[in-house]
Amino acid sequence: MTKLNPYLFFDGNCEDAFNFYKSVFGKDLRIARYKDVPQTDRQIFHEEDAKIMHASLPINAETTLMGADMTGLYKQPVSTTNFALYINTDNKEEADRLFNELSSGGQIKMAMSETFWGSYYGLVTDKFGINWKITFDLNPE
Repeated sequence: MTKLNPYLFFDGNCEDAFNFYKSVFGKDLRIARYKDVPQTDRQIFHEEDAKIMHASLPINAETTLMGADMTGLYKQPVSTTNFALYINTDNKEEADRLFNELSSGGQIKMAMSETFWGSYYGLVTDKFGINWKITFDLNPE
């Protein structure tokens, strides 16, 4: 089966963001820096050695949150206004826990509440500018 995993770009604070996500999701984090690139391939990457080349945080068997510090290779500004990461939890307690932890230092857009479409749902932008939609289906079919 094909998997779709989010890949987030940061403006130099990828490590801080992924350490935060590691604390929220309680999973093992893998990080590679530009200094880890073999010398034979360094001509491709002209970034600071300490910047994150790739971060990987497995959330579950189907989903891995990945990211990197923005580099000159992509030549585009970092923007987090045109997407949100959507998490559908197994219960209300997990929805509340994730929402509360992700909102720490961030901005709550819509507090967790029951909706007319049958979900327990909330919106938050975390302290790194990433938008999250947290939901629990109240009446699963």
